[in-house]
Amino acid sequence: MLSRPTRRATPTAKEILALLDAALEAGMKSDIDQLALAVTTADKLLRGDAGQFCMADNHQLVAAMTSRIDQLDAIVDAYELTLEKSASLQTETSEHALQEIIRAKDAIWELRNDRIRTARLVDALAGQGASSSARSGYFSIQQAFSGLDRLEVRGRDSAGIHVLVSNHGLKPTDKNVKALLANRSEDALFMSGSVRMTENAWSFVYKAAAEIGELGDNTRVMRNAVMADDLLRLCLSQTNSRVAVLAHTRWASVGIISEPNAHPVNSEELEGKHDDAYLVAALNGDVDNHADLRVQYGLRVAGPITTDAKVIPALVSRRLSTNSDLLDAFRQTVAEFEGSVAIAAASATAPDKLLLALHGSGQGLCIGLAEDRFIVASEPYGVVEETLNYVRMDGEALADVDNPSSRGQVVALSGENAGELSGIELVSYDGRRLALSQDKVLTAEITTRDINRGEHKHFLAKEIAEAPQSFRKTIRGRIVEVNGLLTSDLGEKVLPKSVCDRLATGEIKKVRVIGQGTAAVAGQALARLLSELVGIELSVEALLASELSGFGLALDMSDTLVVAVSQSGTTTDTNRTVDLARARGASVLAIVNRRGSELSAKADGVMYTSDGRDVEMSVASTKAFYAQVAAGALYACALSKAVGKASDRVRHELLVGLRKIPDALVHKFRRRLNSLHRHGDIGQLLATA
Repeated sequence: MLSRPTRRATPTAKEILALLDAALEAGMKSDIDQLALAVTTADKLLRGDAGQFCMADNHQLVAAMTSRIDQLDAIVDAYELTLEKSASLQTETSEHALQEIIRAKDAIWELRNDRIRTARLVDALAGQGASSSARSGYFSIQQAFSGLDRLEVRGRDSAGIHVLVSNHGLKPTDKNVKALLANRSEDALFMSGSVRMTENAWSFVYKAAAEIGELGDNTRVMRNAVMADDLLRLCLSQTNSRVAVLAHTRWASVGIISEPNAHPVNSEELEGKHDDAYLVAALNGDVDNHADLRVQYGLRVAGPITTDAKVIPALVSRRLSTNSDLLDAFRQTVAEFEGSVAIAAASATAPDKLLLALHGSGQGLCIGLAEDRFIVASEPYGVVEETLNYVRMDGEALADVDNPSSRGQVVALSGENAGELSGIELVSYDGRRLALSQDKVLTAEITTRDINRGEHKHFLAKEIAEAPQSFRKTIRGRIVEVNGLLTSDLGEKVLPKSVCDRLATGEIKKVRVIGQGTAAVAGQALARLLSELVGIELSVEALLASELSGFGLALDMSDTLVVAVSQSGTTTDTNRTVDLARARGASVLAIVNRRGSELSAKADGVMYTSDGRDVEMSVASTKAFYAQVAAGALYACALSKAVGKASDRVRHELLVGLRKIPDALVHKFRRRLNSLHRHGDIGQLLATA
């Protein structure tokens, strides 16, 4: 997190409540478009520091907002239920209506769970009557905690949060500072609660490490430590104080699980502190040659610190003694590392900057462009609470195709232009300045609503519980009644007329259903249903995508329809096979969960499972698999109808059964999940799935 003072006027309670009242009025008229617009506008006003200042200690406003949000939730849910039950709902009309419902639900969710929730948590951290600078600082810390909670699914054995406070004007010799400092600057292992004081900035770190525990344990421990730190509170309360926050969660891969090894780590070595070149850093991935570098440079590191991340700040600090250019010293250092890495570092030399490096394909770094704030995370999940706009760094990019040493990217973020492209300085690993234009800014297709774990202890339980609704959302608006019989109505965007015409005339003679992993199994269900419906009229086969690309391609595939199944739409084998088949003339349909994904851009028609945003965080696929099977059944009915095989009555009976499945899933899972929640038996939970 790197921010600058807000440049926007604080919105008033009257403005916010007027917008929510306008949304309620629109809802009473069933004008979902205007409802979504009003709520989205209110949500935008309450983002950033200005929004936090509006809600600070304002319990009356929060209560009034909550009351209106409860009403809006009920209105939108009722409207959605009406659409789902409407027999006259047509695909093109429903697509727009359902998208507006999603937009409204996103904004309502964000008001309740991002704006109001965050304001309450910042109130708790900052305390009643906190200054604007303190609230801004604690707001950045709270955003870091939220990001860790969302990213922790990727690793939770240790975590750390570092707060670099500058511009506070305090001195270590101040009486009130000395009383609060105690022995916190003497811990050579930089464990939780450690403090370092340099001329430019003061460094505070909070850590947690435990091999066994539950999601959220680490952030609770660190949050309590931050709340109890009166020295940090004193620093942040100074009028012009600024903060840069660096936080991290991981599975330890080098070094034992311990507080000294938890990231971030600092640049200190034994027998000297290098105050003029003090840094902290965190690492994803592995510095494969870290042991060699320790020996090569004679690094003097305390014995209990065995993490490979330690070489990052220590070597940058060493290099700054001969190279005063911070970005160049950082770049030269990371260029020596072997392995796939994502690195973030903060320096007391330039506390208004954050340094990033990405090399190789194993990790990621996304730079979120929020209002007056950069939010950097290894996944988009970590930035979407405040912004959907981000720049993704490319660890495989070659600035010069003939120079392998140019692979990878290094970034310096500037607090002066926080949240803007102009605040991002981008260079290659060999030091070439790289241009960064607006077309590199991506828009996330998810919000925090999509990745919320809620009251569930783990994502697998959450996603099994959501399976019936995912199934229901997949079929809604796509089954209509005609002359007393149910039929699938998919629309042009899902099943183009050109594909239907070629099936009807017999130009398409083969259907190949492809996927990898669980998606391939869901594809088998589609292929079997279609085969039973069309008989020998079509050659239908389900294959792994890698099998089709390896053994099933022909020079001319204009007689082939490929149906590609993927949860994320980013599966490499599937997307590569689609490219190869399309280049040979094949038509392509896709079943995918992510709007805006690579696969959806490659296909002639796309059926989104659920609402195209039902993110599945657990490795074991549950709700996504069920939804893919539902989508496959809809495609099987529509394709067989286009071919002119199977009777309308047969398809009707299939679709009647399809409509009954969500309620059957609810009945089955409700009893099983209640039992397994009590006993925490993940093995049995997986067996149930």
